Amino acid sequence: MKNKWITFREFFYYLSLKKLGNYLLLFCSFYWSRVIKKPRIWGLPTTLSIEPTTSCNLRCPECPSGLRSFTRPTGMLEEQVFRQIIDQTKDHLTYLHLYFQGEPFLHPNFPELISYADKSGIFTSTSTNGHYLTKKNVGAIIDSGLKQLIVSMDGITQEIYQDYRVGGKLAKVEEGLFELIHRKRELKKRFPRIILQFLVTGKNEHQIPELKIWAKNIGVDELQLKTTQIYGFENGSELIPQNTQYSRYIPNGNGTWKLKKEIQNKCWRMWQGAVFTWDGKLLPCCFDKDGQHVMGKIQENHLKDIWNNNAYNAFRKQLLNDRTQIEICKNCTE
Repeated sequence: MKNKWITFREFFYYLSLKKLGNYLLLFCSFYWSRVIKKPRIWGLPTTLSIEPTTSCNLRCPECPSGLRSFTRPTGMLEEQVFRQIIDQTKDHLTYLHLYFQGEPFLHPNFPELISYADKSGIFTSTSTNGHYLTKKNVGAIIDSGLKQLIVSMDGITQEIYQDYRVGGKLAKVEEGLFELIHRKRELKKRFPRIILQFLVTGKNEHQIPELKIWAKNIGVDELQLKTTQIYGFENGSELIPQNTQYSRYIPNGNGTWKLKKEIQNKCWRMWQGAVFTWDGKLLPCCFDKDGQHVMGKIQENHLKDIWNNNAYNAFRKQLLNDRTQIEICKNCTE
């Protein structure tokens, strides 16, 4: 709770009356749209995810980057495109997650991207597998103004860790975490807040008690136990935890599996925010990993026009009426 309070205070610092007003408009239009079953948008996105790169050093089995299985183009975000997005959104954007697919620290100018967004008055966050928390990068991360760093580490022994983080070195992640925590303390910096994220699977759930002790001893600001998205979950998987508290899926009673939560004809994400791929394409949410629903391209149209275009509203209308017909929604817990 302490970390959440510190983070909230910093998040509040980046707010403005204009951003709060925009959020209220989105919130009201979302609920009004549910009542009339037609999309109404009275504001602009309050959160965004931007993809620095699709490249990754690991080969995680449930990740398109790791599997090298994208059907969309892969590449690296151009700074000019990033600045264009930030310049068009900084007056209403409250939260920016510099991540979608890939390992963001493989982008050669990643700290500069963070710094530009921070100086534009936007609360920034990113996710990493932790292999690039080198002494050089740690200094740049702290100086960039980054407010939240999520480090994915799904095992506290190399054997368990590498089962999901294929090609990863646990010792390297631990070394980087220690370096970042030590440097923050040395410089008496509160940010970035360091969140250790543990994807709970059927292969690592037994390590949770030890993990909690480990996380406390090393000094991360928060530990998050996250459920794992699994492709083809209907037929079961050894990655589904036995403890359903940490699972998105439950047995169906006939040998198959189903989502724990029933899919409802609503989704706040479609009013709250969106995702930009490395090449400037706007997608409705992070479940569209292959970019099947491109709503527009920032190099061709202003974000405001994309956000309110016919394709976007048709997508919103579909989920308000029958969300089960949208493929990317079939494995979503929203």
